[in-house]
Parts: sequence; C-alpha cells; structure tokens
Amino acid sequence: MMLILEEYFKNYPARRKVAEFLFENGLSVKNGKIYLRNAEVPISELSRVVGVNRKIVYHTIEYIEKTAPLKLIFERLQPFPSFVNVAPIMGWEVLELELEKELYAPAISALLVLLSSNKIPIMEIFSKNLTHEEPVAYVVIDGTIPVEVFVRIKEIPGFKRLILHTPEKRKENLVCSYCEVRYCPKRVLLERAKVSGLP
Repeated sequence: MMLILEEYFKNYPARRKVAEFLFENGLSVKNGKIYLRNAEVPISELSRVVGVNRKIVYHTIEYIEKTAPLKLIFERLQPFPSFVNVAPIMGWEVLELELEKELYAPAISALLVLLSSNKIPIMEIFSKNLTHEEPVAYVVIDGTIPVEVFVRIKEIPGFKRLILHTPEKRKENLVCSYCEVRYCPKRVLLERAKVSGLP
C-alpha cells in the first residue's frame, strides 16, 4: 500500500501525509467527505491532527476521488479495533514480536503451532508485514504464557525481538479500579462458574 501512496503522491508531500493518516487509521473517503465507518470526520479537526491546513485535506479528498485506483481503495477502508492496548487492564498478556521479513511466514506459523500444542488460549492476533516496514505481530493471550513456552518461542528462527506485556498482578488493580467499577466482569463470571460447578 505504501508503494501505491508513494507513486500517486510523489509530487504532493502534504497530500501524502493526509493519505497516509487516512490509511493508517482506517478512515474512508466517500462523496467528498471523510468517514470513520459511518460517522463523518470534521475536516478542521483532521487537518489539526495531521498538521496541515484544511485546503490540503480538501485537495487530498478531491485527488483521491478523481484517481480511480485510489478511489477504489479509500472508499473501502475500515478501522480495525484491537485488544492490544486494553489487554493488560483485562488481565491478559500481550506478546509483541518483531520479525525478520524473509522468515515472517514460517515464524508466525511455528508460533501458532507452539501455542496451540500447549493449549494457550489466543484472544486476538494482529500482524503487519508491509513492504517498507519491519514486520510486527501482537498476540493477545487470555492468561499467562508459561516460562518454558516463552523460552521455546525465543528459539523459533525469525523472531528478532520479543516483548511480553503482562497484566497488573494485583487483581484489585485490574478493570475494577481502572474504570472505577466496583467489580471485575471477568472475575464475576469466573466466580459464578465456580458456584455453578462449571469447569
């Protein structure tokens, strides 16, 4: 995608900045306006965040809509919600992985096999392997990764760097106090399951 933006916006650096922001945030362009799903995004606010004047944003929209390949892409963009940032609050671990580009596919495949064979519950996998960026993957896990599994992950060829984001260890500091809620929904469900004799 970055190659497409590079090609079409090579003579328009300010417009490219706007287009990259739209793409990275899943904002679509339709009928002369910018949308976050079905909600219209104010041009003035977008120009402030991107750091360009409103005229540049309007020119970018116009250029996208009159350029068929760009129009096809930008009218279909959607944001992708992710658990990565909220996972530690929920008591989940996040495995952040930086990968070698040439070993991306076999490394991800080996990781999934390893997690599956150790019955580690995966909540979400988010990964990017774009042309001009280093590949990265995030795996959200319900619970904690056993030390022996983490050591085996480090031995998989293709992983350059592993970061484990762990949840708050004191249960009272999870969602409950963070959101000023008096109970943790997850804990309540687990307690109900125990009372009901469910596994």
